Amino acid sequence: MVEGRSTSTQPGTGGVAATHVGGGGVLSRLFVSKAAAPGQLYGAPGHGDSSVIAVVTTIVLVVGWFVITNAGWVKPLFLPTPQAVWGKFVLAATEGVSNSTLAQHTGASLLRIFGAFALACVTAIPIGILMGTNRIVRGIFDPPIEFYRPLPPLAYLPLVIIWFGIGEFSKILLIYLAIFAPMAISARAGVRSVSIEQIHAAYAMGASRFQIVWHVILKAALPEIFTGMRIGIGVGWTTLVAAEMVAATRGLGFMVLNAAEFLASDTVIMGIIVIGLFAFGFDLLMRYVERVALPWKGRV
Repeated sequence: MVEGRSTSTQPGTGGVAATHVGGGGVLSRLFVSKAAAPGQLYGAPGHGDSSVIAVVTTIVLVVGWFVITNAGWVKPLFLPTPQAVWGKFVLAATEGVSNSTLAQHTGASLLRIFGAFALACVTAIPIGILMGTNRIVRGIFDPPIEFYRPLPPLAYLPLVIIWFGIGEFSKILLIYLAIFAPMAISARAGVRSVSIEQIHAAYAMGASRFQIVWHVILKAALPEIFTGMRIGIGVGWTTLVAAEMVAATRGLGFMVLNAAEFLASDTVIMGIIVIGLFAFGFDLLMRYVERVALPWKGRV
């Protein structure tokens, strides 16, 4: 037996000896991987909970930000202190910045983001499924989607303004176009990834074409569809600032851009943090819905 280590055989692991590391300090206990679950000899790559490491990483970043800025190593113009950012957050929540309170800015941005996201869900997902199941639909929609998908939204923003003006519709349309492409492509990829054996088995049991699409293809494509929804809403948040560049009076992106013109870096960072928190929170919600709706994902 090696000093500091002990081996023992755990039930349910097929007689494989599990090694326990003794000593080694806090870091060794923090980053040590958990034993494989019963019935799993080696475990899957990347398996295990990383929430503790994520929390530690966040704390380290915040503490480093606090130390660097309060020690005067970086000028406040380039990186304000956490206290200054928090003070600006309180000011924005109570008195307001850029002619509106933080709640008003947030409400305007959320309306644009989720309005575009909902519109993309009811159009991009059906079109993506049809692209995967019908060659005519694929031939119609594939060229324009693949053409504009790599383009940054700022490239076709002037054209959107020329065609639809500077009102609220053009802002939602710009975000919608950015979300539409990844969601449609993900839905199509999900349909194309369905096992042909499953389709043949359903046909052999007397299923109709509609039943094949609804009960076999759609359910098998749901993991890719959820992935496309998560990617799409992320792209939508990145497009928000571009959408609120044009004749906007409220919105988180407008607040950040307006503060940048006056070199108010504390407001800029505060707005970035708020946008990031909302985006991260919605992504966590999507992950939860995916786990509830698709409990079989990754197990078959």
